Amino acid sequence: MNFIIGAFKPACHISVAFSDAKSRKQVPLKKENGQTIMVPLFQSQENITGKISVEPISGKKVEHNGIKVELLGQIEMYFDKGNFYDFTSLGEYKYLFVNWMFLEKFMKRKTFPFEFSTVEMPYETYNGVNVRLRYVLKVTITRGYAGSITEYQDFVVRNFSPPPSINNSIKMEVGIEDCLHIEFEYNKSKYHLKDVILGKIYFLLVRIKIKNMDLEIRRRESTGSGPNTHVETETLAKFELMDGAPVRGESIPIRLFLSPYELTPTYRNINNKFSVKYYLNLVLVDEEDRRYFKQQEITMYRLGETS
Repeated sequence: MNFIIGAFKPACHISVAFSDAKSRKQVPLKKENGQTIMVPLFQSQENITGKISVEPISGKKVEHNGIKVELLGQIEMYFDKGNFYDFTSLGEYKYLFVNWMFLEKFMKRKTFPFEFSTVEMPYETYNGVNVRLRYVLKVTITRGYAGSITEYQDFVVRNFSPPPSINNSIKMEVGIEDCLHIEFEYNKSKYHLKDVILGKIYFLLVRIKIKNMDLEIRRRESTGSGPNTHVETETLAKFELMDGAPVRGESIPIRLFLSPYELTPTYRNINNKFSVKYYLNLVLVDEEDRRYFKQQEITMYRLGETS
């Protein structure tokens, strides 16, 4: 029985080591099982190099026809779990024998270099409610009838943007005829992930009793398309602007720091699979607990290597 069980165990252990692993920044990545691991951080157009180590398990011999190393960018919808849509796929055989009549055999640890130059990785790594975008190195040892052995190595991609050349302020009005008239203003419409939202709210007419007022940051994730579109909205932050009744002519300042919150850049129709947008949602509650809303989309981007 032990012999039968052992026959189905992998014949070797595969590990991936990046060339600059000691100096490259490591960032946390949450896996599907809820576990958080530290992985290397890259950005688009970088070279990705390193070595694959194949170490036979004690007493076992590794026979193979070739070792394939692929760099994959993939999107997975959680309602279609297990099916990945590849938007980046780079592969090369780094150790392939021309004479297929003979198998390569070894019983000691061997290493094989790999190199992917100036890799185009246009989208950032993303783990959402219903979708994830990931980058992996996939190592496959081809063994014919014995069954291939596969290993994956995750890494994270973040891409940086310069400050926008045009960044207009947001000015809007909220009103209930003959009861309430409010003007609010945000200093800009595009924010980097560590930015500060500054603004002001002006009460021009107040004939209802306002109990409190909050400013929320909401993330809206849209997956699929057409009739199969699914939208998930999360409230990431809730900031109390006012507690108590305002009077006509009063103004309330807004100062909301974004750095404490887990934000991502805005994603617009990524590979025709999903979008992620952010909104500022102003909420007023009167003494009868009626709620009044005014929502405005903002654009998020990642600024510089310190963001």
